[in-house]
Amino acid sequence: MNNFLIPSAVALSLAVAVGVAMSFATTASAGPVCTTAPRAQWLAEAQMRTRVAQLGYTNIRVFQVSGSCYEIYARAANGHRAEVYFNPVTGAVVQNNED
Repeated sequence: MNNFLIPSAVALSLAVAVGVAMSFATTASAGPVCTTAPRAQWLAEAQMRTRVAQLGYTNIRVFQVSGSCYEIYARAANGHRAEVYFNPVTGAVVQNNED
């Protein structure tokens, strides 16, 4: 009986550790929550690109949907590199990470 319990306990401990690590990795890499609105209410990509330009972002290298956000990698008006998350319904900046 003990020969069965020890490997089972080790396997269970390992499974829990891997689950916690995966949960942390997913949470740590996730961007902000920008909206709960359905995609039908989002600004079209062309409208969002216009809004991004109006806010002074240039040299856009990446423009993508990331979770519930539009996300860009570009240069801010001050010339700094920026990773910016936008609310796709309003076009407002939700998070701005500049170097």
